[in-house]
Amino acid sequence: MRILTASDHALLVEAADLDEAMRLNLAWDGVHGVVERIPGARTVLVRFDPLAVSAADLARELAATEIDSAHLPATGEVTVPVRYDGEDLDEAASLLGVSASELVNRHLAAEWTVAFSGFAPGFGYVVSSDPLFDVPRRSSPRTRVPAGSVALAGQFTGVYPRESPGGWQLIGRTDALMWDIDRDPPALLSPGTTVRFEQVRAQAVMSDNADDRADARRVTERDAAASATDPGSPASPAVEVVRPSMQLLVQDAGRPGFAALGVSASGVADRRAMREANRAVGNASGAAVLESVGGAVLRFRGAGVAAVTGAVGTLDLIDADGVARRIAHGAPFATVEGDELTLGHPTSGLRYVIAVRGGVAVDTALDSRASDTLAGLGPDPLAAGDVLRIGDSARHPVEPDVTPRTLPASGDVVDLEITLGPRDDWFTPAALSTLAGQEWTVTPRSDRVGIRLEGDRPLARSVGGELPSEGAVTGAIQVPPDGQPVLFLPDHPLTGGYPIIGALTDRSLDLAAQLPPGVRIRFIVKETS
Repeated sequence: MRILTASDHALLVEAADLDEAMRLNLAWDGVHGVVERIPGARTVLVRFDPLAVSAADLARELAATEIDSAHLPATGEVTVPVRYDGEDLDEAASLLGVSASELVNRHLAAEWTVAFSGFAPGFGYVVSSDPLFDVPRRSSPRTRVPAGSVALAGQFTGVYPRESPGGWQLIGRTDALMWDIDRDPPALLSPGTTVRFEQVRAQAVMSDNADDRADARRVTERDAAASATDPGSPASPAVEVVRPSMQLLVQDAGRPGFAALGVSASGVADRRAMREANRAVGNASGAAVLESVGGAVLRFRGAGVAAVTGAVGTLDLIDADGVARRIAHGAPFATVEGDELTLGHPTSGLRYVIAVRGGVAVDTALDSRASDTLAGLGPDPLAAGDVLRIGDSARHPVEPDVTPRTLPASGDVVDLEITLGPRDDWFTPAALSTLAGQEWTVTPRSDRVGIRLEGDRPLARSVGGELPSEGAVTGAIQVPPDGQPVLFLPDHPLTGGYPIIGALTDRSLDLAAQLPPGVRIRFIVKETS
């Protein structure tokens, strides 16, 4: 096997084929220092704790693995009803050299098994023994693929759990619910599951919004919980959203450990800002906070303590009589009934982090309160009128000391440290020189999934064709066909098919979360042993 650097806290292990990748993934269960494993089509991404094990020691242990030759365990069988009327059915059949009807018949007759999960919660990569199914992705990905779309790419069939962008060939639709947080397991297509596709011939209306039903249920449950606790009562301290920002979310330390379900860790984008804000108000370091892109107005119900860290801008607290006072960045401040906090447009940085003593007490999903914008897990983005109960997670006294922090503004130049790999060998020597030799501008087409960068010279590849889907870390620098990189942030897909030329080091991640549009980036390559 070949072991490649994926970041300063991850290795990518190449296997001979899908079967070997699945066996290696199982064999490494319980290896010391390993945080999470993400199997791919012919790889396993191994995330590790550098404080527990070095990359070199872990690589030696992984390389010494003896693979079990026994059959891979099966985890059940499901039937997925499909109406084969996809937009790409005829094109996919043509690419495979068969008629559309033969493609459908062989898709129905094949024995399918879920090899691994990725891209989004509930998205299973389903493989069969029929050699027919090896079809390229679309040359131009769609910006919107409806939930329930049944699609082909490479040797896999997949079903989109919710509406999302995608470049797979669409051959049909299903109304089967791929992901249900209240089901055990939540993913219908979990690794090891045997899948049988069944043709639906009736002209029944297929649901466009299977994920919307799940979203509606979550909203109903959240509203019911809010009513039960009555956050509007003076006895129940709470925070009300008066005016949201461009994006106002509940975040915490995320939900690592669920990669097998196709769920990324997500969590707050600027971890340092969350720790500082929680320390200021006396919370546990991972207590749930609010993350705001740009200015917002919040109203406090009941007495409490709050702090604002991360982005830097004007902070005003206005009491019920309209009297305003300026709030210091990073310092705890007392609040009483009716106080309104106004966050001005940031003068530097991008994301404010607001902590309240006791933590934001919304319902958890997979042990976390974080809002994952790609997966649709956790609380919805907050809107005007939303009321959030304050919990009781405060464990320490408030911390009045403020640690100064300098963040960039639009037009500034920022250095970010990176490691090369795992697919730097897919690029020309000139592209590697360009990666670190020119400045890259943060474009407005950026969000919690990733920062789209733009440079004068795109990154040229030396290897053509498609890369089988493989795992990606937060901070990965993925390069699509246009050669303009995308820097992954916490809500990125777990797996992807574009080559990753490098990744931010862990200490650069928090700064990357605070880069507003217009900032220019210089990548500094860190040598790895």
